Amino acid sequence: MPGRLALTAAAGIAGLEALHRRRNWGATADEITRVLPGDDLVPEPAEQTTLAVTVAASAEATWAWLVQMGQGRGGMYSYDWLENLIGLDIHTTDEIREEWQHLAVGDRVVVVPGGWGPLPDGYAFRVAEAEPPRALVLRQSPPEHPWNGVWSFHVLQADAGRCRLLARSRTTTTPHVGARLAGRVMEPVTLVMTRRMLHGIRERAEARSDGMWAVHVREGAAPTGHAPAGRGRTVPMVLASGAVTKVPGGRGRAPASGPGGTAEGRYRPGGRPGGSGGAR
Repeated sequence: MPGRLALTAAAGIAGLEALHRRRNWGATADEITRVLPGDDLVPEPAEQTTLAVTVAASAEATWAWLVQMGQGRGGMYSYDWLENLIGLDIHTTDEIREEWQHLAVGDRVVVVPGGWGPLPDGYAFRVAEAEPPRALVLRQSPPEHPWNGVWSFHVLQADAGRCRLLARSRTTTTPHVGARLAGRVMEPVTLVMTRRMLHGIRERAEARSDGMWAVHVREGAAPTGHAPAGRGRTVPMVLASGAVTKVPGGRGRAPASGPGGTAEGRYRPGGRPGGSGGAR
């Protein structure tokens, strides 16, 4: 029996190590080695993982979903059912919401709510860098956190109408064998959840615009972003005036509330718009 247990443990460790060597899912050799914003916050020696997907949408459209992430905000775009199975109360949105479009240095992005079992104070990352629509760097460091690391997201324009969405995890290498082993054990879960998160953002950014997409219209405003109007095409997100405007790729118009007023709408992938001023 001891021999069998030892063999099983050895096989498990070998499997975890093999997975670790293949941890950079979807990332190219250049993306894996590229120095990205936030890397400098965690000097060598460090453990680093980079995951990536191609998104058939503009950087602006992709960023609009990414920046909403967080518990109590737009959710995590991953497996809600699994996160809620352990009581994390995560609810991923299918809408672009204006109140979730702004993150600044020092803001908290919550991933575990307060009052949750093993972490009664919850768990949140601090925003270390926010460069729309290119980079979002989330920081964890002592004494607020037990680890020194960053979780960063990067939107790299690939070509017309397409971008690459990268997620990088970088943490200081610990000298403690037990901590390193614990990290290896948790790594498959982290990889699977993060991969699903990237795909969840991609699906929403690529979805056909059947309605309005986070429209806030004010008199004399200049366009500040783009909304997806199908794979590889974009339409202005903020209109130049309060006039009634046809939305390419949509199914209606975006009426303003009046001269100099605002009209708000929410884009729902593949669904009907919500909020006031939505297309019908």
